[in-house]
Formats: sequence, structure tokens, C-alpha cells
Amino acid sequence: MPLLHLPAAGKKRKRKDEPISSTTATRLSKASKPSIKLNESRAEEILAIENEVIDSRKHYNSIANLLSIARTYKEQPKNANLAVIALCRVFCRLRARGDLEKGKHYSEAETVMVKWLEERQNDFLSVLAVQLRGKNKNAQVTALRLWMQLVKEEVGSKESAWTKGSFAKLIPILLLEYDATEVARDNFIQEYLHKFRDVQFYTLELIKESAPSSCSKDAISSCLDILFELPEVGSSEESTEFYASRPEVEKSRPSQTNALKKRAQEAWLCILRSNLEPEQVKGILSNLVHDILPWFNNVERLADFLTDAYNTGGSTSLLALSGVFHLIQERNLDYPSFYQKLYSLLDDGILHSKYRSRFFRLLNIFMSSTHLPAALVASFIKRLSRLALSAPPAAIVAVVPWIYNMFKRHPQCTFMIHRVTATLEEKNDITEHGFDDPFDMEESDPMQTNAIDSSIWEIETLQSHYHPNVAMLAKIISEQFTKQSYNLDDFLDYSYATLIDAELEKGMKKVPVIEYQIPKKVFTTEEDGLNNLGELMTDASWSPAE
Repeated sequence: MPLLHLPAAGKKRKRKDEPISSTTATRLSKASKPSIKLNESRAEEILAIENEVIDSRKHYNSIANLLSIARTYKEQPKNANLAVIALCRVFCRLRARGDLEKGKHYSEAETVMVKWLEERQNDFLSVLAVQLRGKNKNAQVTALRLWMQLVKEEVGSKESAWTKGSFAKLIPILLLEYDATEVARDNFIQEYLHKFRDVQFYTLELIKESAPSSCSKDAISSCLDILFELPEVGSSEESTEFYASRPEVEKSRPSQTNALKKRAQEAWLCILRSNLEPEQVKGILSNLVHDILPWFNNVERLADFLTDAYNTGGSTSLLALSGVFHLIQERNLDYPSFYQKLYSLLDDGILHSKYRSRFFRLLNIFMSSTHLPAALVASFIKRLSRLALSAPPAAIVAVVPWIYNMFKRHPQCTFMIHRVTATLEEKNDITEHGFDDPFDMEESDPMQTNAIDSSIWEIETLQSHYHPNVAMLAKIISEQFTKQSYNLDDFLDYSYATLIDAELEKGMKKVPVIEYQIPKKVFTTEEDGLNNLGELMTDASWSPAE
């Protein structure tokens, strides 16, 4: 690495804005070596080099020595750690003195000096970047804190340094290397993103620039980790502090809520336009209403993403339901085929899905209007009744109360409970040939399924279910509807485990009989001969070798 020829240090240091005389510019000579005794320890040597660099310009070349020590991280981690801390103090002091900023009246020599120092600072950032990617968690945290200290000194006097200086080099490292910088990224979120408004503002701006549509899966995951951790707008956790002190901070863009929301909206839109993995789409949809929509001034810009996700099918459509309904209810989104699409989600896997509880809560909201057509409601009731025949017990105990509530809310559909034949001929025909259910399970339009002309014989079939709780619950359809409605939340969190635990916790009124007649001997009869089990065991133990 070439050494810099620096002007000798005088007794009186010139101010940053003071012009450099031509005499001073011509006094360039090679910097003298640090006056370090050979028998001093390495730690004392590092401290001495740091003090000499800070005290005099003629020792600026010794920064290269500190960088050499800092690069020995694998061989001598302790010395390297001391060196990076010393370098951080050096560059912070140089930044505070103005030695890292170009003056208008600087001579060519002074300009070369500033450029050389900037290059050495970039070398220092490269050293910190290596530690950020390392496996040592403590080293990652230390490197991040030193880097952010440089950022604080850098942006303290010049706001544009956020997007053009050290901070702009840090964010891409945290974003593009998901696994390598996980510890550093988590520490950045906890110590800086949560606390400081300006860090949030410029992080969002850099995310927008660092996350193009061709961004990798890991980079998008990193962006999502940061975006999901943003404090909610207007909440008690919203930050009002600033990491870098600046004059008239109240008038700056980061202090304005609308400017911050605009940056967050642009960052989210950039992510949503990226090549998202299915799991990432599900994660976004799961947190859409509470964590993403508050950042959007124009929620309608999410309409395309939500409708595409809603049309995907499967669990993705289930998760998109709440977002689409929010836009319909709050933003007057026009979605004429909403209930037709909702009906198509009732397939064989809906009652087996892990999002089953969430779906039923939303379905209960969507079907709450008493102005829905009876034919539409009947189709939902009939289809869920049919799906319940092959559903697990935990799902059936949610379907039956939901159907009960639908009958109470839509009395026009109660004819489906018990349909009486109109004429004697129809009765005789059913007795002779059986009942032909008019319901069309393959019809996609809920208004054309003929469900209103059918009956819910499936629920009566469930009254003979093998699980006693399911059988008992299904009988509420055959009894008088004296209860106003059931609280659906009481039935949505059941699973096989909870059903088994409920049975095990029941008190045993009578000890069950295990054997009708307890035998005195297992393998032989009372006459000492082999019984059936004994003969079977003998046959099982016989082999040709014997």
C-alpha cells in the first residue's frame, strides 16, 4: 500500500475553511515511523499508534499499520479487535476535525490527503464488513456498533451522507446476506431501527433502492424482517428520537410522519413487486391488516396484489380474504365476484387447513349480513355440511354451531332442516328409489347450486359419528332452536389433542370391564393342555431347523 506524503504539522492548526498557503503545500515529505519501542506489548503499540495519528498529521500513514493489524482477525482476534476500535476512534476524531472533508480553498496536496484518508476509511469499512459476515456473534455486534458510530459522526453535519456515505454501504450488507449477518441485523433492528426516527426513514429509502424486482429470496426475507419491525404509526412505540443531531430537526423530512409513511409505502410496494416466494406471500398476507395497511396513504395500491393472491387458491386465498374484505368495507373496492370466489374456497382441504380457525372467523363476518340471498346462504350451509362428512372432529365441532347460527340469522333457509314431501307420490318414490339430492356440488356459482331445495341430511348422519362429542353436538340441529346463537370462538380452537384431553379429564363413574371372563391360565387349559393362544404361540415359534 503506497504511503501518503503529508504536510508537516505546525504548532498552529489551520481551520477547515482557511486557505492553505503554497508554502505549506510544498512541504511534503515521507511520514516518519511511529516512535514505538520494540519491547512494548501489542496493545500498547496499538494505543500509541492511535495517539500519534490523532496528535499529528505526519503520522497519518500509520493508519495503514492499524489496518494491517485489524486484518489479522483470524490469527490474532484480540489484537484485531483493539485495532478496529482504535481505527474507529481515529476516523471519528478526523471527521470531527474536518480532515475528511474537502475544503473549497484546499491545495492539491490537501485534496490528495483527504482522498487518501477516505480510501483508508473505506478499507476500514471493508474490515468491519468481514466481521459482520463472520461466525463470531460478539464480533458482529462490535462491528455494527463501530460502523454506526462512524455513521453518526458522518451524518451529524451533512444529512446527505445517509444515502451516500457509510450508512448506504451498511444496509445492503445487512439485506443481501441473510444468514451471514443475521445477528448483526437483529441487533441493528433492536438498537437503532426501533429507537431512532432518522434511521427508520433512511433505511426505508435504501430498501427501496436495494430491493429491485430481481432481488434474491434471502434479500427479500431480510427486507421483510426490517419492515415488519417498524413501530406502528401513531402508536406508543413510535419513535421521536433522532440518532444524528442536526439543526432545525423539526423541519427535516425524517421528522414528518407523512414523509415517513411515504417512504414505507414505497419500500413495501417495491417488495410486493419482487419475485416473492409462496411462503413470503403468506407471511405478508398474515400481517397485512395490522402491520402494512397503516403505512399506506393510498390503500388502493394494494388492490392488484390482494386480488392476485385471492385468485391463487388454497391457503394463500384464505390469507388474502381479510385484506380484500378490508378494501371492500373501508375503501369501497369493487369486487362483484367476492362471494363466488369465497364459495370456491370451500374445497376438500379447507377443513384440514391450519388456517381453518382464521377462515371461520372471517366467514362468520362475511355471512353476517341479513340481506344476503337465501339461495346464497343455503349453498354455503349445504357445501360445508357435505365437507363435514370427511372432516376431522375438530373441524366438525366448528361447522355445526356455524350452521346453527346461519339458520337463526337467515330463517328462510330453515326448510333445509326437515323437508316434507309435498305429495304421496313423491313420498312413495323416495321410499322405493331413494332420495335424489338436487344439490350440485360441482357448480361454482352459489346462486345456481339448488341447495335451497335440498336438506342437511349430512348433519343428521353426523349424529352417529364415532366421536361422542361430535355426535352430541350434531343433535342440536334436530332440537328446538331455543338458543339465540353460539359463540363461534368457543369452538374454533379445538384439535385432536384438546378433544383427547377433554375425554381424559372426565371423571370415571364406573370402571370399565376389560374381560368378560378372566382366565386363570394364559397359554394352557385347566387340564394342562394348550389352548388356542398356546397353540398359536407354538406355531409361531416353530422353524424348519428344529
